[in-house]
Amino acid sequence: MWKRDESVKPTSTPATPAAPVAATHQQASAPAHQPDSRRNERDVVHIGKSVIIKGELAGSEDLTIEGHVEGKIELKDHVLTIGPNGRIKAQVFAKAVIVVGEVNGNVTATEKVDIRDGGSVDGDIISPRVAIAEGAHFRGSVDMQRKAGQPQAAPAPAAKPQQNQPATPAQPQPQAAAR
Repeated sequence: MWKRDESVKPTSTPATPAAPVAATHQQASAPAHQPDSRRNERDVVHIGKSVIIKGELAGSEDLTIEGHVEGKIELKDHVLTIGPNGRIKAQVFAKAVIVVGEVNGNVTATEKVDIRDGGSVDGDIISPRVAIAEGAHFRGSVDMQRKAGQPQAAPAPAAKPQQNQPATPAQPQPQAAAR
């Protein structure tokens, strides 16, 4: 604390001597702040390969799993990455799921499921976009449901033209009366 007071006092002196000190201090502190700025952009949590979790796992950050998880994983607005050492026996719910390790259980993603080379999924996938790389393993079913806001192809209504047919002859009658 006493040293901070000393560094504040030289600022009342001409700016020329204080500038090199401030620049040196900023350079020294910049690397310490860079990881924090990256964290603010995208928080990612890593679960190491020696970690075993049994139960429910929920979070509000992107998650990379290298360990073992059994139960349920919920990251509804975030990305779940199963690393090459990751072994999952769980129901998975996330915005996007990237599989490089093994997943045994159903996977539901609101944006995309990506099974990469060496990745394995034994279970059903529900996602609007699914990518399975050559060399990946998948056993289950895929339901590529659309999001609620996406328009679907409207079927041609067959009943409406039949309902409009009685109204069609009524239209020529007023035209005949107008003549």
